[in-house]
Amino acid sequence: MKICFIFNPCSGKNRRRPWLVPVIREFIATHGLAAEVIPTERPGHATQLAREALAAGCEQVVAVGGDGTMNEVAQALIGASAALGLVPCGSGNGLALHLGIPTNPRAALRLLADPRAQVVAIDTGTANGHPFCNAMGVGFDAEISRRFNRLARRGFLAYARTGLAAYVRFLPQTVTISNGYASAERLEAFIVAVANSDQYGNYARIAPRARVDDGALDLIAIRPLNLLSTATLVARLFMGSVDRSTRVRRLRGRRFVIERPVPGLLHTDGETHDAEARVEVIVRPHSLRIVVPAHSPVARPGAAGVNPKPENAPGNTNLETPNPKQFRKIEMFKIGFSPRLNFPAISAFGFSFCFGFRTSDFEFSPPSPWKRNACTCAP
Repeated sequence: MKICFIFNPCSGKNRRRPWLVPVIREFIATHGLAAEVIPTERPGHATQLAREALAAGCEQVVAVGGDGTMNEVAQALIGASAALGLVPCGSGNGLALHLGIPTNPRAALRLLADPRAQVVAIDTGTANGHPFCNAMGVGFDAEISRRFNRLARRGFLAYARTGLAAYVRFLPQTVTISNGYASAERLEAFIVAVANSDQYGNYARIAPRARVDDGALDLIAIRPLNLLSTATLVARLFMGSVDRSTRVRRLRGRRFVIERPVPGLLHTDGETHDAEARVEVIVRPHSLRIVVPAHSPVARPGAAGVNPKPENAPGNTNLETPNPKQFRKIEMFKIGFSPRLNFPAISAFGFSFCFGFRTSDFEFSPPSPWKRNACTCAP
């Protein structure tokens, strides 16, 4: 099997991991793979490299980076027979967490050689022609993505600080949403997100119980919030109950139309784009093949693995791919507590921690068209 590893040296954690490329090359040599590691040089380069890998006959193209790198590589693989592999190195890693792909690079590499791993077809979507695999959104989450992508240092705390800086200036907007089945709804929204998987990343579940293989997308519209309701909603976001809030409207469908008063930002898998006032979101069922562990929620019970190499074969030792739940206590803020039980306390700490930053830490940019034409609302 011919494999291409596309490595983004600028992805969140890769900047602090000079050892990662040597580890990948050692993995290639140990397993005798016909593979190469190619670094990206600029935005959009991963898509070009993935297309070249397809033309060269690669059967797997592995994205070594964050959600943006995953998105760029996937753009070239949508509708192709080659499979996407993930070595998640970003700040959120939403799709990887949803699929049960380890966020530890060495464990993610072991998955690629695991004889029990499977290649499954998952859905993708487009938002005004921009492909996404995990989620898209307009409103507050797009504004956070714009600010976050400018940061030199990434991570959850950086995301929290960026979110608070945007929150203190951001105003909601009146939008009209429809899914083609029910009549259109008009409402004031702080966030309008359309999710393929259940989460943004970092276990923040924007669409609990969503699946990437059901041929549908989930729209989540969050109505305007005051500070107290924001803290409560953040806790619900991490406990998997955000859609039970009275401030949240959820719709399911294969196609959505979001209409806002003026053009503005949208994000796809965390990458921002300028977009028209009308945003059309469409699902593409089972359009992307991806390598997942046998315990993934989308794995097929009893299906043959993608690497049918006997487990006692040379170079196939220590291939046990750990369940991500084993790492959960480590991955969630490096503390020894269950995030599901303790996130209310964690979110309260996060808000107080963010409020303690200097005013100079915040970015005060001129209001975007989304903000200038916003409608004020009661808390």
